[in-house]
Amino acid sequence: MKPPALHRGRGSRLNPGTRYADWQRAAFDDGWGTSDLAAEPSDDAVPGPPTTLLIDHARSVIVRNSSPDVPFEQSVNPYKGCEHGCAYCFARPGHAYLGLSPGLDFETKIAWKPDAAVVLRRELAAPGYRCRPIALGINTDGWQPVERRLGLTRQLLEILAETRHPVSIVTKSALIERDVDLLADMARDGLAQVMLSITTLDPALARKLEPRAASPARRLAAMARLHAAGVPVGVLFAPLIPAINDHEMEAVLEAARGAGAESAGYVLLRLPHELKTLFDDWLHSHFPDRAGHVQSLLRQLRGGALNDSRFGHRMRGEGVFADLYSRRLARLCEKLGLNRTRRALVTTRFRPPRLDGQLDLF
Repeated sequence: MKPPALHRGRGSRLNPGTRYADWQRAAFDDGWGTSDLAAEPSDDAVPGPPTTLLIDHARSVIVRNSSPDVPFEQSVNPYKGCEHGCAYCFARPGHAYLGLSPGLDFETKIAWKPDAAVVLRRELAAPGYRCRPIALGINTDGWQPVERRLGLTRQLLEILAETRHPVSIVTKSALIERDVDLLADMARDGLAQVMLSITTLDPALARKLEPRAASPARRLAAMARLHAAGVPVGVLFAPLIPAINDHEMEAVLEAARGAGAESAGYVLLRLPHELKTLFDDWLHSHFPDRAGHVQSLLRQLRGGALNDSRFGHRMRGEGVFADLYSRRLARLCEKLGLNRTRRALVTTRFRPPRLDGQLDLF
């Protein structure tokens, strides 16, 4: 049976069932396929399925986090699923909770929360709310393509600016330039910082890894514009994929430093749940010559497995190669002057919103 076709502008060619279903999807050649749909080079890819929006009404939008591996205690995610189509996205398995596939469904069936701004205002106004920085759009990118017409992330950011609530952001979208007015205003009070995720400087590799994300050059340009506006910016080299992009760590950080980055970090590729199968298919689709080698290196970094969910290990791995990556980053940051200071977001300026539409007297 011929392999599934590659879809133009989409990261995954598979759409497997979820781990919660009592049935499983399986590809089957019924004899009606055509040879021109075979999964060959991406230039011959067939048109991909369109994006469908699903309504996700939210009773709460602030998610609390207790993981010691991430530097935030609470986050807000306006979308579930992401059009960027990143082959490696650790959030893909989360689509199973919606009864949808972590494959093509994840990048074509996007759930959004039209009442998210109203719910966020209500939660920030709660008498017992304690201000701590909010990470905006961390699970899936808040500035993904669909945000251009929905403007949901902008609405949330406007509330955070109004209430002087600190926010941290990770994105790989140049659309964040749209919100430079709000971010610059917040940054003047120590309320905002942005990390741009840059996985590679190679446009060809970027199109395979992140088909609908901004090009590496556009992300660097967005970083430079934010920096010029006074917004603290950094670079996240994530994910680091052995034998695919790990050799670019130095080049990416040097380019980001030139665009104004003052901090840097990396995250080793994570393959939870269905992502193991999806990434394996992506590897064999685009890099069949080294797929086995990549998986061998990942197992060496993960104690013989393809994934390790333990706190303290899942972001960096373990062993000789993990130590080497860590030392490379440390030496590079020292050379470039990155991570010399850690900016702490200010929480003392927060003023709870009024739900009755009235302004505070003081």
